[in-house]
Amino acid sequence: MPSNQNPLGALPSRFRRERVLIVGCGDIGLRVARAMNPRVRLLALTSSPQRMPALREQGITPLAGNLDSPATLRRLAGVGTRVIHLAPPPAQASGAWWRDFRTQALVRALLLRAPPRSLVYGSSSGVYGDCAGAVVTESRSIHPRTPRAQRRADAERSARHFARISHARVSILRIPGIYAPNREGGTPRERLLRGTPVLQTQDDVYTNHIHADDLARAVAVALWRGSAQRTYNVNDHTVLKMGDYFDLAADLYGLPRPPRIARAGAEDALPLAVLSFMDESRRLDNSRLETELRLRLRYPTVVEGLAGA
Repeated sequence: MPSNQNPLGALPSRFRRERVLIVGCGDIGLRVARAMNPRVRLLALTSSPQRMPALREQGITPLAGNLDSPATLRRLAGVGTRVIHLAPPPAQASGAWWRDFRTQALVRALLLRAPPRSLVYGSSSGVYGDCAGAVVTESRSIHPRTPRAQRRADAERSARHFARISHARVSILRIPGIYAPNREGGTPRERLLRGTPVLQTQDDVYTNHIHADDLARAVAVALWRGSAQRTYNVNDHTVLKMGDYFDLAADLYGLPRPPRIARAGAEDALPLAVLSFMDESRRLDNSRLETELRLRLRYPTVVEGLAGA
């Protein structure tokens, strides 16, 4: 590749070390930064001037910009030799509500100059839709049912389009429920204290989990080891229905187990946000995560991950 096209070769030597741009540097982004090799230069897009000092304290160079304002993203072109995209689609969208214009804007900006060598996109396992409790590998066709999942699927399409045009290695990580005792809202404790019901066993659904630190390590590993245009389920080995998960957590915390209700009465007893997770059941297969990315989970099940909470 000519030096004027190579993102490293055309720059002075002091800039030739790898530069990782994190887009969506929230809790997981910061954990990814801590998991990175210290020789890597870290940069992060932020739309909040107030966050810049905190990012600098973590050794991250902040770059001002907003995914909802494409004109502010032009400075990202050629900045990162590798890119991590963890920013979610808008929670609400008007017009073409199934589109993720944030990812589309980011891709266009990255194509303005020499594109990065690799890009990791953090998607959602929700793109699979309801699988009736079946074991799900990455080869399964996606059938997103909720508007949020449909926007995630659109973001995946934008990432693949970017891969075809730029020839960058793009890895798509399909992520289930993220938990961690040191993450805001990262354990079931508050829900258990509220006494929120769960479904009775015959109506219950399978859920999937990943500890926030293991997710961060998976993102970092995929950036370097991910195969070209490859999708990975990023989940642990836990195989539990949702109610059993909350029973397990209650026993670990010494709290009462949540009450069980029939699905027929759930609409009156539970908020819509909770109900949406009870409409889909699947068991994610994480074989690629272990065999291809060669990631050994520090928290192989929620028992280890919640034990210290």
